[in-house]
Amino acid sequence: MTAGTAARRGRIDKRAAILEAALRTFIRDGYGLARVEAIAELAGVAKPTVYNHFGDKETLFRVVILDGASRTSDHMIDALDALDTLADDGDGDDLAGDLSRVAREVIDCQLTEEGWALQRLMYAEAARFPDLFDEALARGGARLHNALAGRLARLAHRGRLELADPDTAAAHFLALISGDLPALSALGTRKVSDAELRTAIAAGVDTFLLAFAPGRRPAGRDTRRGRRAAAMDSGNRT
Repeated sequence: MTAGTAARRGRIDKRAAILEAALRTFIRDGYGLARVEAIAELAGVAKPTVYNHFGDKETLFRVVILDGASRTSDHMIDALDALDTLADDGDGDDLAGDLSRVAREVIDCQLTEEGWALQRLMYAEAARFPDLFDEALARGGARLHNALAGRLARLAHRGRLELADPDTAAAHFLALISGDLPALSALGTRKVSDAELRTAIAAGVDTFLLAFAPGRRPAGRDTRRGRRAAAMDSGNRT
């Protein structure tokens, strides 16, 4: 290893240590009470080193939140890979079971201690940093939503789902499988039992399939395209 490589490696290691220490400190103290001195001490670096890497406390806080949002969404998007297998190889015999397994993997990513802590911190500081709140959602929930919509569209193309709008279907799926989690877990401060998770997921998947499984859409239910056509036809008759 050359001297230059060692220096870069040392800088990367210090940056990672500062981010880890900052995350723990912001979670413990909140943004307002968190002190750069405490972060530096916890990271095992000098206070000027923190400023050399991040400039100021606000920039450090923004990096902590955005890195955390990206990291959590990466894990959840990885969990969606199983849907690609379903689209390519699934035989359709147990769609509910297949979707339930994917849902459980996504929820397990949401239920990490770090994920909940970051979410509570983000909500607590939303009034102070509204733009950061929006950007964190874009890096987290919006990325997951878009990835899921694409995979559901592939399932529909293979005839395993019947979708008028994959974006709407993705929003419904995520809401149905995880909408009860904040209340069940008290925003991650209370353990959710395996039985509670299985019940919530089963109910969510069943409701999703009532709307989007092939052949189960109620007769006469308009798709978005159908509603537009009906409106145009009504306008032509007036």
